[in-house]
Amino acid sequence: MNISFEIPHDIEQQIRPHGSDLNDKAREAFLVEMYREHEITHRQLGEALGLERYETDGLLKKYGVGLDLSVEEMKAASGMLRDARPV
Repeated sequence: MNISFEIPHDIEQQIRPHGSDLNDKAREAFLVEMYREHEITHRQLGEALGLERYETDGLLKKYGVGLDLSVEEMKAASGMLRDARPV
């Protein structure tokens, strides 16, 4: 899906020199907002951005978004921790 929007020219000139890919930043911010609004799950956010679980957690922390995991995601996370525990 492609989404496009216009921003004022002066803002574009201000942010473009930072060298980052504005499309990627906009995509990331949009998906984080969809997570914040409970439109997508933690797992869907990570998959959409190609991130591992803990990278997704770090991204949410960067945006100041608290974790809001579903019961299914909490069970999966606890299973990963249980499997990683030394015997």
